[in-house]
Amino acid sequence: MFSMRRYTIYLALAACLLFTLNYFRTEIKVASTAIPRIGSIVPTTSPKDNGKSSVEVVVPNGPFRWKDVPTRYPVTSFAAIPTAPPQKLPKVQFDFPIEDTQAAATRKVRQAAVRAVFDKCWNAYRKHAWMNDELGPLSGGQKNGFGGWGANLVDNLDNLWVMGFKDQFEDAVKVAMEIDLSTATVDTINVFETTIRHLGGFLACYDLSEDKRCLQKAVEFGEMLYKAFDTPNRMPITRWKPQLSMQAQQVADETVLVAEIGSLTMEFTRLSLLTGDPKYYDAVDRITKEFAKQQTKTKLKGMWPVVVDAQKPDFTQDSLFTLGAMSDSLYEYLPKMHALLGGIDPIYERMYNLSMASAASHNLFRPMTPKNDNILVAGKSRSHHIDDPPDLEPEGQHLVCFAGGMFALGGKLFSNPAHVFIGRQLTDGCIWAYRAMPLGIMPEVFTMLPCPKLDACDWDEKLWAEAVDRIDPRHEQRLPQGFTSITDSRYILRPEAIESIFILYRITGDRGLLDTAWEMFQSITNVTTTPLANAALTDVTWSREELNKGRGIQMDSMESFWMAETLKYFWLIFGEVDVLSLDEWVFNTEAHPFKRRLPAEQGKVIV
Repeated sequence: MFSMRRYTIYLALAACLLFTLNYFRTEIKVASTAIPRIGSIVPTTSPKDNGKSSVEVVVPNGPFRWKDVPTRYPVTSFAAIPTAPPQKLPKVQFDFPIEDTQAAATRKVRQAAVRAVFDKCWNAYRKHAWMNDELGPLSGGQKNGFGGWGANLVDNLDNLWVMGFKDQFEDAVKVAMEIDLSTATVDTINVFETTIRHLGGFLACYDLSEDKRCLQKAVEFGEMLYKAFDTPNRMPITRWKPQLSMQAQQVADETVLVAEIGSLTMEFTRLSLLTGDPKYYDAVDRITKEFAKQQTKTKLKGMWPVVVDAQKPDFTQDSLFTLGAMSDSLYEYLPKMHALLGGIDPIYERMYNLSMASAASHNLFRPMTPKNDNILVAGKSRSHHIDDPPDLEPEGQHLVCFAGGMFALGGKLFSNPAHVFIGRQLTDGCIWAYRAMPLGIMPEVFTMLPCPKLDACDWDEKLWAEAVDRIDPRHEQRLPQGFTSITDSRYILRPEAIESIFILYRITGDRGLLDTAWEMFQSITNVTTTPLANAALTDVTWSREELNKGRGIQMDSMESFWMAETLKYFWLIFGEVDVLSLDEWVFNTEAHPFKRRLPAEQGKVIV
């Protein structure tokens, strides 16, 4: 009886194991076989194609390669790679004086502290979640939401190089070559996230180290991602199902987040520049031209709405406009593309100027604060008709803190000092939000009371209290003065605030920003540190006293951008100012540095 029970338990465990393996690992199958190989094609029909001719893959021997998957809608003429001589653009970085000995010593101690945190996180990932996408910082478990293609590993190849972990770099590059794009842990690939993390990570790896293995892997990812563009109008499917793409014809989606379709330009362009293959640049250039063509036809002239239709394509119909979540990197990439290409295509400057003029007029607001701080916050606007004035929604987000750096960089590249000043005000707004919270950490989403104008307005506690009462009559939220609500009190280890502080420091030379960055770093690590690594937080509105009483706010989550972006920008701001100079490098939205194309008179020509 005992042996039969044990036998039954073994059978049950085996069944559970088989279910788990099948559930968490999706093989990208070709035709009806489970072996991911590619070869010749034969015509067939599919119910999803309504009886129209389709393509089925017939499997011979040989490895699976995405470049061999047949194209249903081939491009007959490619846009030329921009290879005209780059222009000499305005200088971005501040002319830093020679640093005194004490300041240098303090800065180096701080940078070493950041490096130590990175080293701890990397070693925990190496021990507990190697080759998986993410480490669970509390459990030591593994997470695979980005295809199971080692997101945290690829995202940090450039960090290992620049921070001086050369042995770990070699180890990581070696295993990264084993990433198998014939299998995935998810049915649907987020093309945007895969582009910025994996393709961007391998491109930066190559630009920094010149290790050809990194470029080889970048091409492999590029070939796969390019298949998402295989639609009748060559607009990409941003939430893409690889298996279905090989079984049926695909069309672009009618509902697409504007950031996901508009933020592929840097990575695809850099890949074309490095390989000489124009198809990648052509793919994103088509999207750029659509955005430019429709920019003045939206309901808020100059900006694009959060949701667009890629199938028509129509980028004009939605009514919500923001620099924040779901739109952010579309705008971020406009000045960065100008820098990447060396200013040879005026389209990016025109698009930047139009969009930022609109955003400055309709999305930015000065919030009422107890000390009348001269700060700005980037909110949302709704506009239901092009001739109607938009309605401001005074919501702040941690994610939109990137906008300070974007305005400052755009201001330098396009010789617009007013934008550098706006960038400083926006960055100061994020610094204010950090300092106003009891733990010294900014929440994910909040609202504030906007001043009537962008110039000075005096604190009015009665008006503020009335605004709070309208939103939260029961006063159930823990609100520091100035906030009218905190609608998402998490901190998920985001990088955007330190990103803009880093950029503003490199542009202005303001050494006070170094102290601000150190203050932020200490606040974050004081609360997020775990025995293994660092954890996201559920609620940053609690006080330190409450945490000391045992209240737990750590989550078992550490997205790859904590190491790839947040720690990178902390490490860079405390580093030598000529390391990854903004006059020679430009960062993608995942903080991966790409070489800028520079004119010959600057002593180097970068392609």
